[in-house]
Amino acid sequence: MASTYTSNTGIEKIGSGEQAGTWGNTTNNNFDIIDKALNGVVTLTISGNTTLTTSDGTVSDGQNRIIILSGTPSGAFNLTISPNDQQKQYFIKNSTGQTATIKQGSGASVTLLNGLSDIVFADGAGSGAAVSTLLNATDLVADTSPQLGGNLDTNGNAILFGSSKWLIELDTGDNDLLFKYNGTTVFKLASNGAVTSANNITAFGSP
Repeated sequence: MASTYTSNTGIEKIGSGEQAGTWGNTTNNNFDIIDKALNGVVTLTISGNTTLTTSDGTVSDGQNRIIILSGTPSGAFNLTISPNDQQKQYFIKNSTGQTATIKQGSGASVTLLNGLSDIVFADGAGSGAAVSTLLNATDLVADTSPQLGGNLDTNGNAILFGSSKWLIELDTGDNDLLFKYNGTTVFKLASNGAVTSANNITAFGSP
């Protein structure tokens, strides 16, 4: 009986009576695959859309536990987990300067912004396979006193409060800071320091 392979990592299962005198080589190769699956770290140099592949019976990038994305792609890119019928879990750090979309099939994908890390898992459902996040790297973790280790960049997004009726938003046209309620600007902090209420009814002046 010929060899078969484990469903998710491609470890070779030697068939009964096969590989007489050479089974030790296969076993050692399997140990290398297991070693990568447990603690392996690989750095991928990204230049554009990239496929992260796990090959049956062969040590390959997709068997590593930790994936570091580097390189200088010219824009956002896809990182596609292959094959699409394997269940996977990865720790991924994006250091490319661009946004990575992590996918496996036509199902849900995970967007990982530059400079962030996340734990993702792929369901291996075939052509419709989906990738989900365990940490949601777009959110701050729950903490009683969260602290930033650097500047807070909103990436063009708004800062929401409570029920999301209140938000702070940057007007990228003139760099004014807008304070909105239910989508309507209530106060505006101009780039020159002047503060005005809605529709410029009341001006508070500049410092």
